[in-house]
Amino acid sequence: MDEVSETGKIYLVDDDPELLVALGRLLRSAGHVTEGYVSAQAFLDKHDPEEPGCAILDLEMPGMDGVELYHALRKESSSRQVIYLTGHGSIVVCADAMKEGAVDFLTKPVCAEKLFAAVNEALKRDKILRWNGQHEREMQERLESLTPRENQVLELVVSGQLNKQIAAELNISEKTTKVHRGRMMEKLKVRTIADLVREVTDYRNKMGLPPDARSENVQ
Repeated sequence: MDEVSETGKIYLVDDDPELLVALGRLLRSAGHVTEGYVSAQAFLDKHDPEEPGCAILDLEMPGMDGVELYHALRKESSSRQVIYLTGHGSIVVCADAMKEGAVDFLTKPVCAEKLFAAVNEALKRDKILRWNGQHEREMQERLESLTPRENQVLELVVSGQLNKQIAAELNISEKTTKVHRGRMMEKLKVRTIADLVREVTDYRNKMGLPPDARSENVQ
């Protein structure tokens, strides 16, 4: 296969120790780092959601099965990307798993190429999600650094108003408006009004916020 370009640890969860060893050896031969667990609970006890990577879960395990483990991960707000393994493939189960967000559903014995492809896709999704999450946290910090007046200017700019209109609404000079706008854009690390509107709108959409977050209480 091609050289692995995505990074992250591969967590293997299966009650068959021999399969864990075999899968680990196969994935390490492709340049991956692996970590194996013989039960869902053992994995949960050690799981760090901040660690990049993906999880390969056996669908049928004693105690907590693969689907229940997936739900447990979601309850702890983990976006861990999951690939299911099963010795008894079911179209219905497979369809349900994919609807819930699983990357792939593979049957045993596992085809190496299909496994490698699924792992690379899972790592790619994980990388994108983590990048988006980091970008959103940075944007939130930048927005929180704005002064009340800069926030007012931001909302009026996003709503499409020009400097002259903003100055009139806030009862300040156009020159002062430009100063506030410049400082606000510098803090948000944007260079143009188009960039500002796009960044703020995208952030609010992803966070489920209204497009106009103007506060009536800011003076």
